Amino acid sequence: MPIKNHINFLKEVFFYTLTAFGGPQVHYGILLKKFVYQKNYLTEQELVEYNSMCQILPGASSTQLITLIGYKKGGLPLAILTFIIWILPACTIMGALSFFVTTFKDKQNILLIFRFFEPMAIGFLLYAAFNSRKVSVYNTITVIILLASTIITYLFFKTPWVFPALIILAGISTNFSNKRIPKTTDVSIKSVKWTNLFLFIIIFSLAAFFSETARKNNWENRKAFNLFENFYRFGSIVFGGGDVLFPMMLDQYVVRPSDKEHATKNPNAIKIERNDLVTGYGIVRVVPGPVFSLASYAGGMAMSSQGKKMQALGCAIASIAIFLPSALLVFFFFPLLQYLKKFVVVYRSLEGINAAVVGFMFAAGLYLTYTLFSEQTSSVFIYSLLITLGTFFMLHFTKIPSQLIVILCIALGWIF
Repeated sequence: MPIKNHINFLKEVFFYTLTAFGGPQVHYGILLKKFVYQKNYLTEQELVEYNSMCQILPGASSTQLITLIGYKKGGLPLAILTFIIWILPACTIMGALSFFVTTFKDKQNILLIFRFFEPMAIGFLLYAAFNSRKVSVYNTITVIILLASTIITYLFFKTPWVFPALIILAGISTNFSNKRIPKTTDVSIKSVKWTNLFLFIIIFSLAAFFSETARKNNWENRKAFNLFENFYRFGSIVFGGGDVLFPMMLDQYVVRPSDKEHATKNPNAIKIERNDLVTGYGIVRVVPGPVFSLASYAGGMAMSSQGKKMQALGCAIASIAIFLPSALLVFFFFPLLQYLKKFVVVYRSLEGINAAVVGFMFAAGLYLTYTLFSEQTSSVFIYSLLITLGTFFMLHFTKIPSQLIVILCIALGWIF
């Protein structure tokens, strides 16, 4: 089907991009409300399966999820357009902030306008978890997986390995049954695009080679090569979203360059001031779109000492490098998973994985609520709790657009 027949879908993607605050789990809630219940672009079961697959893969899960929806609607051309529309606004905003961050005299007051975004995000998150459980949790084993993944994820929320480990265990646990059999499918192994996997590996290898060569030979534009390798590597190995990406960047650009031994081996290593990186991490939480757009800001800051043109180049390089692995991996694994679903072991594994992912959502909501409670006074926490509950009830019981809820929270932050 020609792209012109998908204009309305692309418009919805654009509006979604401008209102998708709060990270992957919250993004899922918005997609559920808008793309499933209101627009019927896909079924709730399809969204659950797509989301589970994206949780298994490294990289930007929100980006992979919306790209898959585009792929399902109109094939590869629409998927690529969806991908670009999704990442472009956030990357542009965060890249621009790298130019202006040094002029902010009072960053805290700027962020205060968005003080109610976190409780709003928790409301979206609980809405997504509450609704997803209907199609993912329906028997004894999935209930057990839901409870176990919720508790374990909550206790080890900031530990990156907890997500892939629980997904693997959940997939194994639902294989101890002979009652569930796979659906029939006519998808063949020929539909798997192996080129995407080969391209991913080739780019990874070339990026590492040129980065190391540029460092050893002290090329004039070595930072550009180093920057691409750094962010392509991050995008290839990160599980757990932006909250895991940030510590990696902190280690790469703050801790390592400050270490004497490392500084001796690599005196020209890219360095970003801790306060600048922390400021970017704070701002990206209130920018709509993928949290991985933090890379655009960091890329600009990393190249800022070399002039405005190189700073803009740094923003572009980091943006492309951080998201490219996510796209290549999802385009490879999606048709592979559709083929593998006809095998019993994979089909039964998906049942456990889907339940575990819902547990991740509940755990994230509980963890964020605890964080709010520990960081705010009791009176402010009550306001935040009311906003969380108000967001949930508006999403669940009304047809109020997500955009209006976001605008309302900005207005509350401005007034109070």
